[in-house]
Amino acid sequence: MAHTTATVSDTQALRVNGERLWQSLMDLARIGGTEKGGVCRLALTDLDRQGRDLVVGWARAAGMSVTVDQIGNVFMRRPGRNQALPPIMTGSHIDTQPTGGKFDGNYGVLAGLEVVRTLNDHGIETEAPIEVAFWTNEEGSRFVPVMMGSGVFAGAFSLAHAYAATDSEGKTVREELARIGYIGDEVPGQHPIGAYFEAHIEQGPVLEDAGVTIGVVEGVLGIRWFDCTVTGMEAHAGPTPMALRKDAMQVAAQLMQEVVASALRHGPHGRGTVGMVRVFPNSRNVIPGQVTFSIDVRNATDALVDQQADEVKAFASRLSASTGLPITIQPVSSYPAQVFDSGCVAAIGEAARRLGYSHMPAVSGAGHDAVYAARLAPTGMIFIPCKDGISHNEIEDAQPAHITAGADVLLQVMLLRARATV
Repeated sequence: MAHTTATVSDTQALRVNGERLWQSLMDLARIGGTEKGGVCRLALTDLDRQGRDLVVGWARAAGMSVTVDQIGNVFMRRPGRNQALPPIMTGSHIDTQPTGGKFDGNYGVLAGLEVVRTLNDHGIETEAPIEVAFWTNEEGSRFVPVMMGSGVFAGAFSLAHAYAATDSEGKTVREELARIGYIGDEVPGQHPIGAYFEAHIEQGPVLEDAGVTIGVVEGVLGIRWFDCTVTGMEAHAGPTPMALRKDAMQVAAQLMQEVVASALRHGPHGRGTVGMVRVFPNSRNVIPGQVTFSIDVRNATDALVDQQADEVKAFASRLSASTGLPITIQPVSSYPAQVFDSGCVAAIGEAARRLGYSHMPAVSGAGHDAVYAARLAPTGMIFIPCKDGISHNEIEDAQPAHITAGADVLLQVMLLRARATV
């Protein structure tokens, strides 16, 4: 039968089967399901293999071919009329935290599968192929670095480096990939991408607080991590007058407040966190002689996050001069901000508007595989709310209506990029 280009009304009328998508999420969640209703399916375990096998089986039942690369990334392909075109890709990950939920990562993969099932239901063919990917070890719970599969794919680190990573029992990534049967032949990165979209729960409270269904993600925050040490002098808490103390804790507390204050000055996307503190000698009646703490600063652009870091360092220098206590700040890690493709971002916003879903600009404070995909192809992300903003927790939850809405938006933007025919 001859194919003709679909009209705008043909494709805009399409909607996913929300009940089928929800059931797929629940079925996958049974693999590694926990008593509290969450999921523990760590990367490259037997449970991960079972989850991979289930999703791959669903893909093949939907008529998709499957390719696996050497780091275990899986690409499930629905052919297009022009197989020479790079595929329009969507996806995420199916590994979880030890106390993970049903939706983090899994939603992005199964929303992509539901897009394919919907196209099959309606006899829609696309000019470009459509692919659904799931990436190896996004969570980094068992092996580091995090976002391992997409990172190797994008050349952020080498395959050899990833293969050599070990878990707490000394088992390597390469050994475990081979054991579960997911070392493929394809060289990571030698797989074209025409555009990449990722649907994901927000993992934060902003959308729910605003009462908005779709977050149009403009990018991922840049991150700078530091270790800070303030050195004073231990002394007895009773006999030592306040004016004669060299109290490392009180000086550190002032600097900790500046970490937060700098983030507030550089809103709306500034973040400043002190999450780890070590006090020496950590005794009830001894003035602290040394305090070491972490500094985590984030913002939407590298210029802004670097400005926050510079302000904290400058404050530390002034504080050290005024108190006489040495302060050192050592860099630990740096992750660049990733701005998503303006065309993909605009398409997501327009699709949400056409579909009648409330939407707003959003940023991601967490890393996603889309960060590495964006180095290779135009990329965008779709956020939906999660209950109370909670993720990486067994009580992670999302409304079925929001699950459906995000997949509807994903369907529309993928059809736009892949050019539908009927």
